[in-house]
Amino acid sequence: MINQLKLLIFCVFAITASSTFSQDLMSERIRKVVGKKRSVYFKKGIFYSTSSKIESTLKAVRHSFVAARGYERIVFDFSASKAPKVYGYFSDDMKKIYIDFFDAKLGSSIGSFGNSKFVDKIDFYPVGDDSLSTEIRLKNESSIDVFYLDKPGRLVIDIKG
Repeated sequence: MINQLKLLIFCVFAITASSTFSQDLMSERIRKVVGKKRSVYFKKGIFYSTSSKIESTLKAVRHSFVAARGYERIVFDFSASKAPKVYGYFSDDMKKIYIDFFDAKLGSSIGSFGNSKFVDKIDFYPVGDDSLSTEIRLKNESSIDVFYLDKPGRLVIDIKG
């Protein structure tokens, strides 16, 4: 009887905790990533792109900050002529950008990201043989603009504080 009561209390706590700390992604604004800079910065939400199924390898991640522009540019360079299909989520509250690159692999030459004005750390998580998940941790509350460029394929994220 006591073990059943402990199990019941644990289940109620687990259900309450998961509903308290979960996110309602259905209420988030969804933005389609386009092939040009729009200068439309946002503080949270879902972003995605559609592309034809092209296998690609992430060759490099570069960044630059120019004070006159007012933003830091993060560029993901791919081996294919087009950027892979992406699905991402940005949460300014958590100071994180999550990106899934489909039909993409992590290149062996990806090195240290270096010092950045807005980015604290970038982590890569290969998922199987055909997807790459990325987590970008930001130093401060920020807003972002996301777009892609072709020939060669690149995903660009402009971050401003």
